[in-house]
Amino acid sequence: MPPVSKNNTKQYLQNYAKEGLFLHALPESYALKPTRFSDLVLAHQKIGLSTQDSGLILAINAHLWGSVFPLLTYGSDKQRQTWLPGLINGNTIGGHAITEPQAGSDLNALATSATVVADGFLLNGCKRYITNTPIADLLVVYARLDHQLSAFLVEKNDKGVSFSEGPAVSGCQSAPMGDVILENCLIPADRQLGKTGMGSNMIQHALELERAFIFAGISGIMQWQLNEVIHYSRERKSNNLPLGKNQAISHKIAEMKVRLDTIHLWLNECARLKDANKRITLASAQTKLFASEAFLQSSLDAVQILGAFGLLDDSIMPALVNDAMASRLFSGSSEIQKNIIAALSGTGEGYNPK
Repeated sequence: MPPVSKNNTKQYLQNYAKEGLFLHALPESYALKPTRFSDLVLAHQKIGLSTQDSGLILAINAHLWGSVFPLLTYGSDKQRQTWLPGLINGNTIGGHAITEPQAGSDLNALATSATVVADGFLLNGCKRYITNTPIADLLVVYARLDHQLSAFLVEKNDKGVSFSEGPAVSGCQSAPMGDVILENCLIPADRQLGKTGMGSNMIQHALELERAFIFAGISGIMQWQLNEVIHYSRERKSNNLPLGKNQAISHKIAEMKVRLDTIHLWLNECARLKDANKRITLASAQTKLFASEAFLQSSLDAVQILGAFGLLDDSIMPALVNDAMASRLFSGSSEIQKNIIAALSGTGEGYNPK
């Protein structure tokens, strides 16, 4: 396969689907054999290590937590039968549309609307920065029905919807991202996902899973970063000694190793809790907060250790710094994670885990 880009991310997703990537942690009726969240973590780590591409990791997670698991958890039998096989085998690419131009983390500010009509629902509004939109066949779109946040299944060929390539961002560039424009988009009544008013809970559930496991793939990238700087520190000489003999360099490498291993501990804890069918609200926020900050610091340290070599045109290290900055924002910013942790610790306001 050529290097990952926006032009071939869909092909990568389809190839990974054929290899069974989206079967992990599913019921046996879909997965054919028992698999756990711990298996999912290992599979995603291998992808990150082999591709070093944060955008691909973002696209994989948007597909999985944005569409596969919401359908699995909240879908009717007919909805699951209609869309889950294609989402699992890669014939259908999915995601979820939450963010709007005027609203990101504040779900109360979401303004996209759904209106009941004789033939089903009319959706109106605009979603922005939606991962997978340009390549998606199906998106879970969140809109207000009778002022209650609810979820709807929207296909790219539905009348009145446009899945377009939207504003470009500098981080995770291989993740296709765009706008969802809904102008009297008519969808059948059986395309509502879950019950009216369940949208906020559904979003929190999807984001909990994404926060818990998106850094499985990114931890593979961080392992590659660590391998690269260790190799460089052994080969590069300073004062006739390997660079790694310099204590300032060896300490940075030690800190990178500690960060990575701590992320592995958090990932394994989230997997343990999910495999035991326990809640991960607190653990997922802690994982996301620590891992995103660690990814940024380790990416900066990698560039610092490599020096000018890490800034060459063919080096991906500077791009990973941008990706790491983006990781502090997607799935809820670091500040949002702190709010959640504070609220669940008995302090803070603004988050209701129920």
